Amino acid sequence: MASSSSGSISRFFGGSPLAVLLKLVLLSVIIGVLLSVLGLDAFSIVLNVKRMIRGLFENFSDALETLTRWFLLGAVIVFPVWLLLRLSKMGKSG
Repeated sequence: MASSSSGSISRFFGGSPLAVLLKLVLLSVIIGVLLSVLGLDAFSIVLNVKRMIRGLFENFSDALETLTRWFLLGAVIVFPVWLLLRLSKMGKSG
């Protein structure tokens, strides 16, 4: 039963967990060096991602507010006209 669970773990990691961990550490160091050369740090990346997500929500909120205003403006005309047309058709068919 232990070999089955270690096989599942290896399958999950895509190989030996220790080998995968070592590869991830090495890749993290290489990427860290490249980002450092570009003048980036982890805090600024997280901060920028946070700002980007907040901006998306703010833009979505603004867009939703604008669409709601347009809907209400159009609905003041469209729904009464539709209702009158439906009522007039009911009168003709009956």
